[in-house]
Amino acid sequence: MQNTFRLPRVYALTDLQLSGVSHAEQVRLLSLGGATLVQLREKQMSPKEFYEQAKAAVTVAEQCGVRLIINDRVDVALGVGASGVHLGQDDMPPEAARKLLGPESIIGYSTHNVEQAIEASKLPIDYLAIGPIFATTTKSDTAPVLGIDGLRAVRQAIGDFPLVAIGGITSTNAGDVIEAGADSVALLSALLAHPDGITEATQTLLRSLPSPRQT
Repeated sequence: MQNTFRLPRVYALTDLQLSGVSHAEQVRLLSLGGATLVQLREKQMSPKEFYEQAKAAVTVAEQCGVRLIINDRVDVALGVGASGVHLGQDDMPPEAARKLLGPESIIGYSTHNVEQAIEASKLPIDYLAIGPIFATTTKSDTAPVLGIDGLRAVRQAIGDFPLVAIGGITSTNAGDVIEAGADSVALLSALLAHPDGITEATQTLLRSLPSPRQT
């Protein structure tokens, strides 16, 4: 079956430690800047705390017309009624997540090389993420950097499958990443480093990106 899922050009992520504001407030500020898909990313909180923050973020997302994706936690995504989940290589298998979440939920999956991307494109997911494209400081246990050439190789290998590029992407290099074949760029620091400028940073980035890849 052909994948008809469409990614926005900017795939925003939340980070409480980086921004210093709640996940719900980050969703609001990102949406004001034009973000329509946001991944709630949280590595530090207890499950209960994470659930409460995610619940509040879903409420804001629904008010703002944003699709909210929960990172890693299928149980939290299900419990708060999020739009979907993003899974890593060591998380619940996408097949199992799909059974729990149903056909309408968005499921994304992280990959780190061409081989993983090819295998992922055969799974019951809506999009895959590839990275790190460049060196990044927001994640310590990263796979080898792919670079622009590695991204091009992934795009060639997976055809038109929806593709998010992540890792070290900034407002300066995001355009090059889109031109190299990514449908969407995932950013953290570039959008969240200055909480009072999240909305403006998102707007500026969206204006600067080339038109979506034509398929």
